[in-house]
Amino acid sequence: MSAVSHLPRLWAFVTMLAIVAALAVVVGAVFLATRPAGSLTATAAESDLPDLAGLVPLAGPPTVGPTPAPSAAPVTSATGGPGITLTPPRLLVISQAGLPQQTKEDISQLKHVEKIDSFDGGAIRISGAGLNLLAVDPARFRAWAPKAVAEQPRVWSALTQGELVADSSAVRRFGLVLGSEYQVDGGPRLRVAASASFGLPGVDGLVGMETGRRLGLLPGVALLVHGPEKAATALNAGVRRLLGSGAQVVTVGGGRTARAAGNKSATAKTTAKTTAKTTAKAKQPRAARRVAVGRPGSYLDLYRRSAAVCPGLSWTVLAAIGQVESSHGRNNGPSSAGAQGPMQFMPATWKAYGVDGDGDGVADIWSPYDAVPSAANYLCANGAGQGGKKLEKAIWFYNHSWSYVSKVMSISQGYARAYP
Repeated sequence: MSAVSHLPRLWAFVTMLAIVAALAVVVGAVFLATRPAGSLTATAAESDLPDLAGLVPLAGPPTVGPTPAPSAAPVTSATGGPGITLTPPRLLVISQAGLPQQTKEDISQLKHVEKIDSFDGGAIRISGAGLNLLAVDPARFRAWAPKAVAEQPRVWSALTQGELVADSSAVRRFGLVLGSEYQVDGGPRLRVAASASFGLPGVDGLVGMETGRRLGLLPGVALLVHGPEKAATALNAGVRRLLGSGAQVVTVGGGRTARAAGNKSATAKTTAKTTAKTTAKAKQPRAARRVAVGRPGSYLDLYRRSAAVCPGLSWTVLAAIGQVESSHGRNNGPSSAGAQGPMQFMPATWKAYGVDGDGDGVADIWSPYDAVPSAANYLCANGAGQGGKKLEKAIWFYNHSWSYVSKVMSISQGYARAYP
């Protein structure tokens, strides 16, 4: 790998970003290493599980704050539930130091700005070559990724395990080998676990926040801004007015690229977009708007009846998700991410997969009689009824974390032993 000049960590980051900004294109290809290691076979002890046969579903409005639960079934915090709204970045801002909170608030109040988020960043050196990295919380950053990348569990699992996810362009440029470890100059060894095209100018890869601290990345120096694509120029001008001369502001995405490509490229893009929409529509699972579950008197019966919505799905998986997400309706949220109800659905996902389970004519996100069969409906749409790896992947789609999958599978097996 070729060497770069010996600049301070932040200035190397800013300089490299400015050089390659015009070359970045958001694409969705992902090249992945092996599935993250870790067993999914550990099981929860029966003594830690609540008595589902004696636990009565309550189909009322959301409570204010979580209700204390018996010691045998501690209330778990809402985890976010299935589905997330992708917010592609329109601007990438790199500052000389962490942006003041007031500046971020001022940016968030600009016209057209719909969302902002800040991350740590900086330059590291491997064998003399400089790589510019962002340190991110995978749960937060996933919404900023291209759709094809957001849907790849191994990318986000690698970040939680302290590994590097390199941008595809950096893999080619530096000759990085997926699965290999590299010694960071003056720092720890870093394994390149996966590769993905994030489309962020000058950013060679991502690490988790803890890994970023170990690498000495600078806190809060990167800011992503989301708003309408057609307003990218206005967003850029507005953000620049609020920042000092030392900050880099780069437009991300297709605005400039589409204009520069001309009519031929624009036509091709439109055709591809139309084709993608048609394909997505064809693949979109059609939610059963009404299912026959009724109003059983216990969560045990509710989970068992709801599992019939997805032939091949064990009721114990639904029960495990219900315990992890809300402790069986005792912490219905809303969560900090906006997830709601006993199965912690995001409203947009509920709109697509929510069903009327008790036949009252309404698909109520807060009602366990609707939420539990809706969870079965959502899992089934992602292949849960096929079992095995398909089941694990479906659970991952419910909450994008392999540790979540492991926890659900563990509790599910515990329920299977407790209720043979």
